[in-house]
Amino acid sequence: MKKSDLESVLKKIQPHIHRTPVLSSSLINEMVSTSLWFKCENFQKMGAFKMRGATNAILNLSEEKKAKGVVTHSSGNFAQALSLAAKSLDVPAYIVMPDSASEVKKSAVRTYEGKITECPSTLQDREATANKIQKETGATFVHPSNDLDVILGQGTAAIELLQDYPDLDYIICPVGGGGLIAGTALTVKHFGNNCKCIGAEPIEVDDAWRSLQSGKIETNETANTIADGLKTQLGDKNFPIILENVDEIIRVSEEEIKAALKLIWERMKIVVEPSSAVPLAAIIKEKHRFQNKRIGIIISGGNVDLSKLPF
Repeated sequence: MKKSDLESVLKKIQPHIHRTPVLSSSLINEMVSTSLWFKCENFQKMGAFKMRGATNAILNLSEEKKAKGVVTHSSGNFAQALSLAAKSLDVPAYIVMPDSASEVKKSAVRTYEGKITECPSTLQDREATANKIQKETGATFVHPSNDLDVILGQGTAAIELLQDYPDLDYIICPVGGGGLIAGTALTVKHFGNNCKCIGAEPIEVDDAWRSLQSGKIETNETANTIADGLKTQLGDKNFPIILENVDEIIRVSEEEIKAALKLIWERMKIVVEPSSAVPLAAIIKEKHRFQNKRIGIIISGGNVDLSKLPF
């Protein structure tokens, strides 16, 4: 993967996405004795970075494939992202959602004209339902995180961040399915100036941390975390990129995530989802080692269920 590949992806998707703002907080900087820049993908179309990867995946389809549509299985942000990206490009979108998904999320997908099929919440049921729709419609399956076009699209948030602040020492982002951190790591490799990519992950779902230790994809026995966007596991396309290009993953507790989330809401006056607070939680936890560094944080999204706030 070359630098020019990432540049061409950004150029291709630019007309269809927002260039999101980069914010900072002098109070938070003082707390951690560090300079932090927050790339606010909570202000992205549909409220999360996933719009980038979904858009790139659809744009790379042939006209014949676009006419037959796209299909994915997702309970949250990627369901919305693929639906909105498909709607804006006049492509049908078939979304498999677990029957346990919230009405708020289903409603958002319907607003973007995604055609929802509900199924039991197991991965096997999701995959079987998506396969059935593929056979019936000829739609192309787009994985939320384990797809190279999606990975490269997600990496464009970090390109914009490094264009604005080229001398960052680190870029830190949350780790869930691995699409964002794989794309970010590739961007840091090609656009960074002695910059390193670090992941942040809840201790409760630390499969990526364990995968880096063992060199193979690990799974979680439980998913008991407030950071519901980070419950998915790595895939065979993004894991080799992560293994080669991510320096480390820092794990944080649920209490540390809640404290960082509250800090962002109170001090920065922005609505972010719990997953987005995980990188800040990691910096606060390890603040002695990050003193006087210049750090970029990818705020992954702002799609919050307001009935389930932890404070």
